[in-house]
Amino acid sequence: MKLVSYKTDDKELLGIYANGHIYNLNSCNKLIPNDMNAFLQGGEPLMEIAKQVNEDILSGKISPKEEIFYEILAPVPHPTSCRDGYAFRQHVAAARRNRKVDMIAEFDQYPIFYFTNHNAIQGPGEILCMPDHFQKLDFELEVAVVIGKKGRNIKAAEADEYIAGYMIMNDMSARTLQMEEMLLNLGPAKGKDFSTVIGPWLVTPDELEAYKVPAKEGHVGNNYNLKMTCRVNGVEVSAGNMADMDWTFAEIIERCAYGVDILPGDVIGSGTVGTGCFLELNGTGLLNNPDYQVQWLQPGDNVEMEITGLGCLTNIITKEETDFSILALKKK
Repeated sequence: MKLVSYKTDDKELLGIYANGHIYNLNSCNKLIPNDMNAFLQGGEPLMEIAKQVNEDILSGKISPKEEIFYEILAPVPHPTSCRDGYAFRQHVAAARRNRKVDMIAEFDQYPIFYFTNHNAIQGPGEILCMPDHFQKLDFELEVAVVIGKKGRNIKAAEADEYIAGYMIMNDMSARTLQMEEMLLNLGPAKGKDFSTVIGPWLVTPDELEAYKVPAKEGHVGNNYNLKMTCRVNGVEVSAGNMADMDWTFAEIIERCAYGVDILPGDVIGSGTVGTGCFLELNGTGLLNNPDYQVQWLQPGDNVEMEITGLGCLTNIITKEETDFSILALKKK
């Protein structure tokens, strides 16, 4: 089942994407609320009702009114929180190699994550960026999960049961801002907090069963053979696979939930897949060729992320009409 949040007549609504159309869930079954957050709060009982509606739509048993004029939003437009992990060893190792530092041993000992701005979640469409964001503006190709039920002190062996669904994530990054503040061993904050993109819909785990593969040796939890690509202005710049995750979402959730509640509507990203951002690609390119032409996102760029089974997430990079710069406010 593919769950989608969308807007029509200035109202945020919840639907199922099926047969190339969006169908309003509440109009199919009045027990289902008309927004994603309330739906997730309802847990497994509402999810089962929605799955039955989905089966009825696909079988032709019911033919609800399809939404024709709409704007697709982030699947979870107002998440309760947003964390991002660091699951792909290939990306971490390449980034450290490019900086001429050794691979950090702690990566293989425990998964880590950071909190980002859950109020800056976006879906498909325009991404507005300030002038300072264009100082090395970057994409990051990731997978994300949404938590579907409350939990605390969850063991990795049971953690997959808390996942309501999967979606594409683009962890937008302003690298100059990010590197500036991380010199002080804090952040990434302003380097990340302006936009995190998720979408185009939330895919329930049952849809991915055919792609399931074993976790890496020594790891616990579900993993999937899902090809991941990113295109900028139609040119493929990144290619990876979710199966390359070293730390599984189950293991990341185990750490997230230690001594704290995770809640329905929490979003958790995987971290960047290998080759999944310009920072890594530029570093590798320059390491191999001093004349390599580095690339960063520019106003007007079209960014398309596609992941097997999860759809295609498309955004246009747009510059805010202002010259206000916080980089220019540095004290002497």
